[in-house]
Amino acid sequence: MAGLLGGRHTLRARLALAIGAVVAVLAGLVAVVTTNAYAAAGCQVTYRIASQWPGGFTGDVAVKNLGDPIGGWTLRWAFGAGQTVTQAWNATVTASGAQVTAADAGYNGAIATNGTVSFGFNGSWTGSNPVPASFTLNGTVCTGGVGSASPSASASPSRSASASPSTSTSPQPSGDAMAAVAAMQPGWNLGNSLDATGADETSWGNPRVTAALLDNIRAQGFNSVRIPVTWGQHMGGAPNYTVDAAWLARVKEVVDWALADGFYVMINVHHDSWQWLNTMPGDRANVQNKYNALWTQLAAAFRGSSPKLVFESVNEPQFTGSSGDAQNAELLAVLNKEFHRIVRASGGTNATRLLVLPTLHTSADQARIDELTSTFNQLNDRNLIATVHFYGYWPFSVNVAGGTRFDPAVEQDLVGQFDRVANAFVARGIPVIIGEYGLLGFDRHTGTIEQGEKLKFFEYLGHYARTKKLTTMLWDNGQHFGRTSFTWSDPELFGQIRSSWTTRSGTASADFVYVPKTGSIAAQNLTLNLNGTTFQSLRQGSTDLVRGTDYTVSGNQLTLTSAALTRLVASRSYGVNATLQARFSAGVPWRINIITFDPPVLAAATGTTAAFSLPAQFRGDQLATMEAKYADGSNAGPQNWTSFKEFDVTFAPDTTANTITLRPAFFAEVNDNARVTLTFHFWSGTRVTYFVTKSGSTVTGSTS
Repeated sequence: MAGLLGGRHTLRARLALAIGAVVAVLAGLVAVVTTNAYAAAGCQVTYRIASQWPGGFTGDVAVKNLGDPIGGWTLRWAFGAGQTVTQAWNATVTASGAQVTAADAGYNGAIATNGTVSFGFNGSWTGSNPVPASFTLNGTVCTGGVGSASPSASASPSRSASASPSTSTSPQPSGDAMAAVAAMQPGWNLGNSLDATGADETSWGNPRVTAALLDNIRAQGFNSVRIPVTWGQHMGGAPNYTVDAAWLARVKEVVDWALADGFYVMINVHHDSWQWLNTMPGDRANVQNKYNALWTQLAAAFRGSSPKLVFESVNEPQFTGSSGDAQNAELLAVLNKEFHRIVRASGGTNATRLLVLPTLHTSADQARIDELTSTFNQLNDRNLIATVHFYGYWPFSVNVAGGTRFDPAVEQDLVGQFDRVANAFVARGIPVIIGEYGLLGFDRHTGTIEQGEKLKFFEYLGHYARTKKLTTMLWDNGQHFGRTSFTWSDPELFGQIRSSWTTRSGTASADFVYVPKTGSIAAQNLTLNLNGTTFQSLRQGSTDLVRGTDYTVSGNQLTLTSAALTRLVASRSYGVNATLQARFSAGVPWRINIITFDPPVLAAATGTTAAFSLPAQFRGDQLATMEAKYADGSNAGPQNWTSFKEFDVTFAPDTTANTITLRPAFFAEVNDNARVTLTFHFWSGTRVTYFVTKSGSTVTGSTS
């Protein structure tokens, strides 16, 4: 659900290749050479910088063979500004000075005529990061044609602020909603800005939206942007409910920037859903009049805008004080139908504009889908889109009730929801947009869910949405992509998301291996999740580990040998001593941290229900979850239907401060003068017991 000021600020991304001349974009540089003929030798190279951050970048390279089939390939180019390749996948990359050589990985050596092979790499840069001027494939200059009859492969490293990297900026024909929504994939939400409920767009802590932000989001590979807008605090009173002209002009300015960048753009009525629209059961006439007046003004303001502008009737519709599901469904149907009537009657581009209608609460439950299906049947309009939101299986999404892993329950919850909307709508030719997706744990910080488990969730989400032809829009309230730095707070997460738009990636049962601080080190096993790929190699930095000596692979079991682990951890300092990459035939590599640890040590403490932190020596380990029980075995604390408490709501580790804080929310539902046994579960498998007793506002903690 979208964020509320003072409550949840819930967090909610395929770079299209330009065809024709070369396009180069900072943080999304693309060099493309085209052709439509082949002969004995010829090639086309597409080089793009998929993401960039201070000092580093990720490059994606696609090589198309325009000549006769080849059985092995070597691609060469020169970096012009001192860039270096630090690691690569799906190719073996070496360098001598500025000259770079990428050779096939064996399994991808054959390229048929007009066939394409792709590989990727991470690199470093300083000063500037221009695309290479030219490439050779097996000694043949890749000019985009055969012989010398094609244009040069050189690239220009700049573009105007309004240029679009989209393959097409022409609007989809009216009635072709499925094609338009497919072209919107992937999408991104400009959350907690124009939807903020304060005086202006900065009231929830984000800076003013800039054209540069949208330029940079476009360069990340997004083809659509959802711009949530809250209108209520910018509207006058009855009977006209006039929208403030300056606010409307500001919204239009941001929309126009996005359209100029080539985005499909979605605007809506956002937090109004819980500010005043929710009172409709008891104040129907006034709410209906205000809603109709709002959409009448918006339809008039945008009636001449590009067909790539999309309207969404209301975000996460909800009603307070209704008589139940039947009335909720009836009220939402009224809002959706009035929205449809007003927009269509306003004429201009609105006569055929794509309109998005949500389910109640944007839920994918079958009953909610059935209700929206009824509305679609009644409206019988080929330019309508259905929308739901998806934040995953709740215990996993917030890390409660032991939901620490991406397990079959989490996967089946996703499959069920995506299947239901695909069967109800897509199967009938009605497109579906997952208007917001993410994890609810991002409300606090992204560390609520363990990194590897998070990556597996997003890898599968992107894959399954693609198979069901669902367009996805990442919810981002500023925590994912920096609004002024234009960098990702978690590049590894975005790399996984971006990869999932086009292919699957191999993963593993964990992204870590724990080894003891002292004593002998035993061999360790990880289960590989191949996801349709094949395992290729295990690498540390630019060095491949030796199969059969450092590791073995049997079926889906990867075993790291005792000798290799002992060498990798070296002096065995606490924490990550080495990082490996399991490399597969497609997708991004899977990172495996080799971690040295000792069992964590906790210490006695005193404090209050408002401020209680216990000393914790983590000694290389990481906290996964916490159980709380009374002496009789019953569950203690909030959500007492489970012994496992909610991460960061009831407890929060701080490995820098060496503390574990028990939140006031935990003590608020703990019995007075009752001893509570806490069991802290760590990712190494270690469990540590601790005891707390609350007496009034005083809290004492001990290890025995």
